[in-house]
This record gives sequence, structure tokens and C-alpha cells, in this order.
Amino acid sequence: MKHLYPNHHPALLLIALLALPLALMGCKDKKAAATTPAGAATVQGQPTSAQATPAAPLPATTTPATATPTAQPTATTPAAAAKFDAQSSAGKKGKGKGAKGKEAAGPKVSYRSGEDPDFAAKKGWPVKYPAPLPGSILPQKRIVAYYGNPLSKRMGALGEYQKDDMLQRLKREAAKWQAADPSHPVQPALHLIAVVAQGEPGKAGLYRMVMPDKIINDVYSWARSINAIMFIDIQTGHDNIRNILPRFEWILKNPDVHLGIDPEFNLIKSGKKPGTKIGTYDAADINYASNYLKELVKKYNLPPKVFIVHRFTRNGVTNSKNIQLRPEVQIVMNMDGWGAPWLKRDSYKDYVVAEPVEFTGFKLFYHNDTKKGDPLLTPKEVLMLNPKPLYIQYQ
Repeated sequence: MKHLYPNHHPALLLIALLALPLALMGCKDKKAAATTPAGAATVQGQPTSAQATPAAPLPATTTPATATPTAQPTATTPAAAAKFDAQSSAGKKGKGKGAKGKEAAGPKVSYRSGEDPDFAAKKGWPVKYPAPLPGSILPQKRIVAYYGNPLSKRMGALGEYQKDDMLQRLKREAAKWQAADPSHPVQPALHLIAVVAQGEPGKAGLYRMVMPDKIINDVYSWARSINAIMFIDIQTGHDNIRNILPRFEWILKNPDVHLGIDPEFNLIKSGKKPGTKIGTYDAADINYASNYLKELVKKYNLPPKVFIVHRFTRNGVTNSKNIQLRPEVQIVMNMDGWGAPWLKRDSYKDYVVAEPVEFTGFKLFYHNDTKKGDPLLTPKEVLMLNPKPLYIQYQ
């Protein structure tokens, strides 16, 4: 990254590393809480993924302030698995007539939030999208990814474990998903945070840090060693996606490298520091990035790109109905919040199912999802969601 920060002193870098950012944790927005159905309980929500600082000398800034959690409504459907109501008209006794002329009622299914096929159909699922081009990953396969940064143990599984151990863990997770749904071959992936939002402006004044090319190439080589694909994930801070995205053409021109963007850390509109407010992307921003990927596909004669958009709040993505679908780009709206199983299902329903785009994803946090004693959702449980996520991310 010498081209961005040529004059940093190593000693200052080491000190600065202790102050890299904490990311927000996933939560519902206040607007959603305000529309909680009468009688439904509310709980204190939790912001998204904890983003800590890379633990090796890098041009760094100080840690952002902790974000203020916002309230979230509880799910209003049962917290247990789908149940069957065995009631039938045969149980009703008339005066000497019994149930003559009445047919027994069929089983009544009670779905948990995010699992109801009727709700999904009402919202427009399955979505009509362009016919997949040759080389498309979705919907034939399911992607299972490890997310993070190799310079930090706190930003996700990709950096939490030593490289060889991390790759073996990813393989084991992929095998679990393959067993849970044999109809969808699993494509493993490494999802690298290549631009990390910062709590201070830094030398560029943009509240973000671009990873050195060497780090990106290292992770790419790890992915290729296990036949995994790679994602370049961008947290823009106060930079503009139109300025930062072209910087990665050198790596995105590879057929097995794809893109992720994080609205949470796009804070140009608010002018706030990352970590103090949840950011947003409009459909226009997403359409820009999608069109950029389309042009790369055409320029380098590539198979379609997978494009991940993280989301866990109502305003995280605005005007979603205006997002354009293209044969060259496969868009995944990824439910990015953490918390108890019911809360994750509820967020999936409200922010992914309720606003259809193309494909869906679901994020699982090894630590934040379980920190209050809740179990980590299993592949079988996640596959009960409707529509079934085709992109699974572990942090």
C-alpha cells in the first residue's frame, strides 16, 4: 500500500495498530421497532460484526466510537420448529349429526419468521432473473465462505485461525452444507475485507484503509490452493465506491474473484465516523458496481461475477426495487446481522425476503451469535428459510 501511505514510520504504525476499528454489530433499525405489532415484545438489538484492527504493521488510524444499538421487534411466530395442528372437524360433536357432510381439516403449519413460503410468494419469490450464463455459480451451487482479514483475529474466521487450520475448518463447514443439501454442490470461498473502514480520517482523509496488494495476493493463493473462489469486500468509509472499486480491477479480472460491498460502512451521506452510525447504499450505487462488474466480464471474457451486498437494516439499502439485474452479474442480498436465532430469522424476513432482488445469503457468527448462550444455527435450520440462501458466510 506504499502508493497510499509512503511516509509512515514503523514504530508509529505499530502503535496505531492498537486502535483499528470495531465494526458495528447487526441490528434492526429504529423505524422497524416503531412498527412493532401491538403486544409484540421488543428487545435491545445488536449492531453487526465486530471489526477489529489488523495485527500487523499497517497504515492505521484510531478506533471508532462504539455504535449505539437500536431496538428490534421480536418474531411474532413460534420459536420452535414448524408444527402441525391436528385439529379436524371430526372433533366437533353436533346434536346427533356428528361431522356428517364435513371433511376433516388438513394439517395447519405454523412457520417461524423467514420460513413461510406463502409470505415469500406474496413478496415476489421466486424472482425472475436473467437466464444464467455459462460458468455461472448460482443457482446451481451454494457458496460457503470464511470472512475476515488475515491481519486480525477479531474481524472474522479468515484471520482468527492459522492459515492451514482455517482452510481445514472451511472444508469441514462445506462438507456439512453438502450433506444437508446434496442437490447443491458447495463452492468454498474466502471473503477478504480488502478495504477496512477506520474511525479516523487517516492520511487520505477518507476513513478507510486499503490492504496492500501482497495481502490480497496471499489470500488469493490460499483460496486457489483448495479450489475456492475469493471475494474482495469493500468498506468505503468516506470514499466513494466509484473511486475505490476501479482500484481492484487487477484482481477482479481473474475469473474466480468476486465482489462484496458493505452499506454499513458507506458514510458519505451522513458524514459520520465509521462505527458511530450505520451507513447506506442506494440502488444507484449498487447499479454502478454491478455495471462495473458487467464491463469487466465483457472486457476479459469472464464467467459471471457474484456480487454480495450486506444488509441488516431497513435503510441499509434504499430503493431496492430499482436495482438492475444483469446476466453478467449475480446479486446476493446477504443478511448480515448477529444475535439469537429468532432475531436473525426476523431480520432475514424483513430485509431480505420482504424486498426481493435476485439471490439471498445468510451470515453466521461463531462468537457473536452464541455469546448469550444461543446455539449457532445449523445448515439444516438455515435451509428451512424461504427462499433458501445460496450464499453462506461465517465470521
